Amino acid sequence: MKALRIHYLQHIHFEGPGCIADWATNKGHNLSSTKFYEGEELPKLDAIDWLIIMGGPMNVNDEADYPWLKAEKAFIKEAIAAGKKIIGICLGSQLIASVLGSNVYPNTVKEIGWWPVQPVKQSNNVLFNGSDNFTVFHWHGDTFDLPEKAELLAFTSGCANQAFTYKNTVLGLQFHLEVTEELLSQMLIHGRHELVNGKYIQDQAAIKSQSHLIEGNNQRMYSLLSHFEAL
Repeated sequence: MKALRIHYLQHIHFEGPGCIADWATNKGHNLSSTKFYEGEELPKLDAIDWLIIMGGPMNVNDEADYPWLKAEKAFIKEAIAAGKKIIGICLGSQLIASVLGSNVYPNTVKEIGWWPVQPVKQSNNVLFNGSDNFTVFHWHGDTFDLPEKAELLAFTSGCANQAFTYKNTVLGLQFHLEVTEELLSQMLIHGRHELVNGKYIQDQAAIKSQSHLIEGNNQRMYSLLSHFEAL
């Protein structure tokens, strides 16, 4: 299998690709990036095979504060139309939903910490692979309406739309399967002001105490990446 050209979009310095970079390196794929917070430019669409869209604390409509969001959304829309394989994580999933015409808005609750996601029962749910549920790391306050023609994969009691696929080659995840020990540490440092009392918000100690779940989350991320690779 030839080396893939995987490009990721990074919105803030502490939310990088995590274990996705490890998978790409181990597979011998080429990994490149656009770091918007450093003013980097988007690549030519025909120079990439995959697009990975990372998370970030901004909202998809914060174009006044982050002018690059307009160009990013146009690029994602073009990538979808071109049939590129695309994975959006947290803000990335919200950006995909937005360019597909769905509303993105604050959820009634924030989810921060380790919470289980439930499967939508279907025979081809690539996210669960037969499991009933599993616990993942969340850090999101916004949600979205499910895009037209998208297929819902997962939900929680606090957030109805947790994961979806679109035309089999686009995957949106509200949660962070890519999280590593270092990434988790950075998110806690830079996002500690959000760790307030809330029904689905864990404190720093509770989050750290469940860091043993990182390995299982990463393995599920690897399985998803390998599934996309085989398509």
